Amino acid sequence: MLDNGFITTHWNYKELLSYKKALIVYDATVLFCSKFLAKRDRTVAQMTQAARSGKQNIIEGCMASGTSKETEIKLINVARASLEELLEDYRDFLRTGNHAIWEKDSKEALYVRRLAYESHEAYETYREFFETRPSETVANILICLINQCNYLLDRQIARLEQDFVKEGGLRERMYNARMDFRNHNKY
Repeated sequence: MLDNGFITTHWNYKELLSYKKALIVYDATVLFCSKFLAKRDRTVAQMTQAARSGKQNIIEGCMASGTSKETEIKLINVARASLEELLEDYRDFLRTGNHAIWEKDSKEALYVRRLAYESHEAYETYREFFETRPSETVANILICLINQCNYLLDRQIARLEQDFVKEGGLRERMYNARMDFRNHNKY
């Protein structure tokens, strides 16, 4: 993307921890739905779409960042909202199935949280769990991962808000660039 003073470069979404985590959540949700839910269950489409929306809106927000901080903030918020919806779907699954929901500081949740600090955390980090554990365990792992992703998105949104206050938006940058040009090119 151009970097001529008012159109800034966009974020490389593939480097963002929030995107990497959302990608894991999406892939695992697709697997979860195919393994543990009936194919005709409306929840399958809703959960898959919420997971996809979380991931895709991070991409779209990052790509819009060069020209619209407002759009970027809105889309990252949509990603956050979609993942919150998915989080509630997993809680519903556990609650309606009379399964336990892990406490935030349970030994199981702490184990999953520690995996996030692996240097190359990816779907592979969790593959064995997703593919071999019962639905209750997989749903709880996904709750942990979604909570981590939401935490990262909350931090990202706060940073975007700070950046907007500090740097302004595209219209301000365009106006300032035009004024700088006029001030330096007076006859």
